[in-house]
Amino acid sequence: IGGSIFMHKRIHKATWRSPDHITENQIDHMCISQKFRRLWSDVRVMRGADVCSDHHLLVTSARLRLKKYSTSNNARKRYNVGLLKDKDTQKSFKLSLSNKFQPLQELFKEEDTGIEDQWQQAKKGWLDTCEEVLGRKKAHQKEWISFTTLQ
Repeated sequence: IGGSIFMHKRIHKATWRSPDHITENQIDHMCISQKFRRLWSDVRVMRGADVCSDHHLLVTSARLRLKKYSTSNNARKRYNVGLLKDKDTQKSFKLSLSNKFQPLQELFKEEDTGIEDQWQQAKKGWLDTCEEVLGRKKAHQKEWISFTTLQ
């Protein structure tokens, strides 16, 4: 609850004036979620605004700090591994994987390749199989601040 946490003169805190124009009270407040409480920089009463009421307008100043989002060129590829719960998908994945690794095993026996080359070929086999059978996982990014919060 904002309105009384910022230092102002008493006249800039009173949000309601009685009909006798003597009594003033602070009865209107601004509420904000605990998550966004540090965004407020000031809450004060605007007495000159004509709102056709015995209440004064309560205004808050907020600073919105947005995080810079950078896209990486080598972002991690996520595959839809949830499809492996299906038996048919499991069988096709195993079959495709064994078809990829059969020629690799024969190649490794025939040639004296380095461990780094073997790793790159095995990795390529796994990634190609995942891409063909499972496909990429769709990114569902949760909205961190809603449109209604901004208004």
